[in-house]
Amino acid sequence: MKKNSQEKHTASKEERFITQLKAEIHSFFDINYNESFTISELCDRMDVRGKSLREIYRLMIEELHEDGKLLFENGKYQIDTGLKFRTGRLEHVNKNFGFVVLDNAQEGEADVYVPTENLNTALDGDQVKISIWKGSRRSNFRPEGEVIEVVQRIRKELVGTFEQMSPKYGFVYPDNRRVYNSFFVRSEDFNGVQDGQKVIVEITKFPTEGQRAEGKVKIVLGDAGDNDTEMHAILAEFGLPNEFPAQVDAEANAISEKIQIKEIKKRRDFRPITTFTIDPADAKDFDDALSIEYLDNGNIRVGVHIADVTHYIQPNTELEKEAYMRATSVYLVDRTVPMLPEKLSNNLCSLRPNEDKLTFSAVFELDEQARIKEEWFGRTIIHSDRRFSYEEAQELLESELTPDTEVEVQSQEPVKGRKKKATALPPSTNFTQHLHVLNDLAKKLRDERFRKGAVNFETVEVKFRLDENGKPLEVYQKVRKDAHKLIEEFMLLANKRVAEFVFNLRKEEPRNTMVYRIHEAPDKDRLKTFADFALRFGYQVNVEGNISSSLNNMMTAVEGKPEQNLMENLAIRTMAKARYSTEEIGHFGLAFSHYSHFTSPIRRYPDMMAHRLLQHYLDGKESPNKNEFEGRCKHSSEREKMAAEAERASIKYKQVEFMQTREGEVFTGMVSGVTEFGVFVEIKETASEGMVRLSELKDDYYELDEANYRLIGQRSGRIINFGDRVQVKVMEANLSRRTIDLELLGIMSTGEAPRMKPLPRSTGRSGRNESRGGGGRKSSSRGNESSRKSGNGGKPEAKGRKRR
Repeated sequence: MKKNSQEKHTASKEERFITQLKAEIHSFFDINYNESFTISELCDRMDVRGKSLREIYRLMIEELHEDGKLLFENGKYQIDTGLKFRTGRLEHVNKNFGFVVLDNAQEGEADVYVPTENLNTALDGDQVKISIWKGSRRSNFRPEGEVIEVVQRIRKELVGTFEQMSPKYGFVYPDNRRVYNSFFVRSEDFNGVQDGQKVIVEITKFPTEGQRAEGKVKIVLGDAGDNDTEMHAILAEFGLPNEFPAQVDAEANAISEKIQIKEIKKRRDFRPITTFTIDPADAKDFDDALSIEYLDNGNIRVGVHIADVTHYIQPNTELEKEAYMRATSVYLVDRTVPMLPEKLSNNLCSLRPNEDKLTFSAVFELDEQARIKEEWFGRTIIHSDRRFSYEEAQELLESELTPDTEVEVQSQEPVKGRKKKATALPPSTNFTQHLHVLNDLAKKLRDERFRKGAVNFETVEVKFRLDENGKPLEVYQKVRKDAHKLIEEFMLLANKRVAEFVFNLRKEEPRNTMVYRIHEAPDKDRLKTFADFALRFGYQVNVEGNISSSLNNMMTAVEGKPEQNLMENLAIRTMAKARYSTEEIGHFGLAFSHYSHFTSPIRRYPDMMAHRLLQHYLDGKESPNKNEFEGRCKHSSEREKMAAEAERASIKYKQVEFMQTREGEVFTGMVSGVTEFGVFVEIKETASEGMVRLSELKDDYYELDEANYRLIGQRSGRIINFGDRVQVKVMEANLSRRTIDLELLGIMSTGEAPRMKPLPRSTGRSGRNESRGGGGRKSSSRGNESSRKSGNGGKPEAKGRKRR
């Protein structure tokens, strides 16, 4: 009996020891809840020595895991606090908070709200690991969490303005409005910078708890506010090149301008056929041309001729590597940063008038209803007879046809080295007829697209008139007319038919590798959110039936209304973004089952890939590796997005610069976004957008009603709705922040002669600055297939650019 009692006592001691040890281990994990450990790491941290004792700890940790008190992932243990651990990309949208866009997010899964004090030194764009709390601690029920680890720093350099505080040090304040840290710079790292200049700073030390970020001046861009300095700063901010490497320029300059006879013999000769280009007035790179022939059977043969860039740029050359790296030309307000050196983009590959040029063509025989009767694809040589600006072409389209403009075949002395033209009337009459015929066909192609479900988004493009120093004298919105749409339709036709041709060459799976331009159908939840909002304006959007038809009906109904631009921009934001892929899933916006980019190889690398692949199949060769091209597609999509952001940044800069001349003026605008920190207002007259900060609304304390896209005054019940017409005063246009601060003078009622509902000036609490709300600003890449070119080094008008 004594022995059994002793054994029980010993067992009881062992159990207490095990229980106490497990509690200590669990307590250690609880204290270090945001860290994970291997068994070895934990033993080292808890100073556990001896092989036997470490083995006991291993068993205890495994038991805690079996009991569900510890999580085990990637070889490490961590306490189960009820937190979810995810990775994602930080968007630091406000100095007080950020959002983490989750990797592999499920449909409908929201971004995670993270207060700035819980960012753990992460900067905007960084890849982070976060813990997400069970249930929200906030009134708007957003998921909330904290950054527990910066997985990858996305930035190594930043653009900013240098301020010298003493001979020994200074600070760089980033241009990027989502980076709220200043960077300490020691005098030995000034690199000759002067106070107030724009610089590229190399980050040498990221911020840590209690310690500031540090850097050294890598490049001095110039004086802040100078036009060239600011444009170079925008390029540097988005990691875009400003100059070509010397070896790339040398390689381009070494290319002969002479076209060899043996090369001409390989090609279909279109030089005898009437051919012309239509481009912006300031364009220098003419990458597409149209030819027209009138056939004996009454049909029209239209040639879509595209600069044969890949004839001059061969694989594995420095030119090829640079074109791939850039992937796209970049169009800032006052300049073009081309994908190709000037020798190619403005000379060899530019389809200038009265010069023989090598092209890659899509040729269509169309009947009077614009139905394709025959088509042909291949390499050609052309001779453009005339270069039209859009304005010149539009003038001819608006002129009336008379009997003397009918096309007749007339004799004409042939140009040296060319055969006689099939149609050779004097340009004043001949081209008027050609343009009218092509415009009629284009309208029928356009009608057919919409009949099959294309979405009709006529978005606004912002343009500027600049002085010789790049200062904006005027800002206005571009109007697209028939001349633009004519070119667009034939470019769309070529892109579509090239994609279909390649896809149909091989009837069984796997299909031939091709670079497609794809556009998924809109997400149903996002579309329903938009439909609910549109209903508030009295517009019906059917989310279950024919979505594109319903959207088009809404666009027709909203045309000419004050809310037109607002509704169109919101609809665009509802749509998925078009991108490049080898997967042939179709293009929702255009209602094409197969679509590629073939028509702009001077300015887009995917078009170069499409040219090479098409010729590859015309030569009867087997399909190349799909994965290789998919990687190039992804790279091209990423570069396109970056270029679009830079373009928008330059437009925003010029809008703010222009609005500096209008400070103190009063404008009518429309509420284009509501958040918990401010009200965005779009001023149509100046094509710009500013913000009324809630902290400046002294009449009441406003809270965001996110579900209904509005702000509600807590005492007065006054409502500021998304889409309200308002009267605002321009208080400050700040170039360094690229922001326009507005004062809200009153909310306007509907109608042509609105009555003002003035806001009282009584003192109240300021609005909270916490969370992104409904209608927050997310810009979209916009523009148009036919609005795509601008001269290099000139002072062109700015425009938004739709990348279909």
